[in-house]
Amino acid sequence: MQAYIVKRLLQAIPLLFGITLVSFFIMYLSPGGPTDLAMDPKIKPEDREKMMAALGLDQPPWIQYLNWLFHFMQGDWGTSFIRKVPVMDLIWERLPQTLLLMGTSFCFAALLSIPIGILAAKRKNSWVDYTSTFFAFLGLATPNFWLGLLLVMVFSVYWNILPAGGISSFLSADSGPLDQLKHLILPAITLGTADLAGLTRYTRASMLEVLGQNYMQTARAKGMREWMVIYKHGLRNGLIPVITVFGLSLPSFFGGAVIVEKIFSYPGIGLLFLDAVFQRDYPVIMAITTFSAMLVVLGNLLADILYTTLDPRIDYK
Repeated sequence: MQAYIVKRLLQAIPLLFGITLVSFFIMYLSPGGPTDLAMDPKIKPEDREKMMAALGLDQPPWIQYLNWLFHFMQGDWGTSFIRKVPVMDLIWERLPQTLLLMGTSFCFAALLSIPIGILAAKRKNSWVDYTSTFFAFLGLATPNFWLGLLLVMVFSVYWNILPAGGISSFLSADSGPLDQLKHLILPAITLGTADLAGLTRYTRASMLEVLGQNYMQTARAKGMREWMVIYKHGLRNGLIPVITVFGLSLPSFFGGAVIVEKIFSYPGIGLLFLDAVFQRDYPVIMAITTFSAMLVVLGNLLADILYTTLDPRIDYK
């Protein structure tokens, strides 16, 4: 297993290199720049050139990329053009909030999708199956930004039972677990709804295939209770394809957090990334893009490791 993990990490190096290369040149080809946004119309062209030189934007693009890559590999993620602070400090400051939101959304999706998927498979073609299918397709078809605005309108504006956005500080005297939970409910539901719907469909399809296997009939013939047959024999095998979806859902959580954090003014990495895009803050954009790519690689590697836990027959040797 250790050799396999090392091999996968080595294979991820050219992938991450390609992602950074494509991201940099897409960013470079986009119109505008950091000096255009804060530029006084009366400023002289020579002063503008001095600002470009101070930011290192007067060099050819391939030199800019090699300089960024050289410093990034040494642990220097650059300095924000707008905030004038190291990018790594900005990311580590916002990362706990984003991980908290992603973790809550993941638990929300996983804890509901698996039981609903099992129940829909167990009662195939019943009203339970049809109802779960209807809401699953509804969740897949509903955009995150529309759902978030709808939840804010209902629970924050009309009923006034949940905060419309933001997050209370852990260091605040008024902050507590209940207050943190109130600020997380609406963003977590908005972010996890689409994955909840998709995981429900995958769990149902996987369990339908498992329930008809011979070893399931054998377990029932031995007199085992139905819930033990499903959860001890069926679920462990039925979750193998679902684990793949869990690993691939990490990018959707991270990508969806950009829109969700903007809607709810949630101070995470997604909101930082979106602000950096609008402000043409290139070091922040490149650092967050590369960091998110690392999380995607790590999520897929974690899914491969979980395969061996659920199915001992899988051997990566």
